Amino acid sequence: MIDLEAALRDPASVFATPEEVLRHPELAREHKIEILRRWEYDAREMQVAEEENMGDPAPPSDLLERVLAALHALGAWADTERSPPTKHGGV
Repeated sequence: MIDLEAALRDPASVFATPEEVLRHPELAREHKIEILRRWEYDAREMQVAEEENMGDPAPPSDLLERVLAALHALGAWADTERSPPTKHGGV
C-alpha cells in the first residue's frame, strides 16, 4: 500500500520516476495527477535554485519534461488559470 500523504508531500521519496506514478495500479487518476503536479512544482523550484546557484544540485535535466509527459498521458494539461506567470509555473 502506498503512503499517499508522503507521496503528496515529497513524490521523489516514494517514487523513483514520474513514470512509476503513472503506472501505479493502486492510485486513482486524480491522486496520480496531484502527485505529479507536486513533482512538477518541486522540479520547477529546483530549476530556479540551480539557475540562481543555490541549493542542491539540479535534478536530472529531463525531470520536468518527464513529469509533464506523465501529466499529459493522464489528460492533465497546464493549469493556466492558476499558474503564475513565473519560472515556477508560467506557460
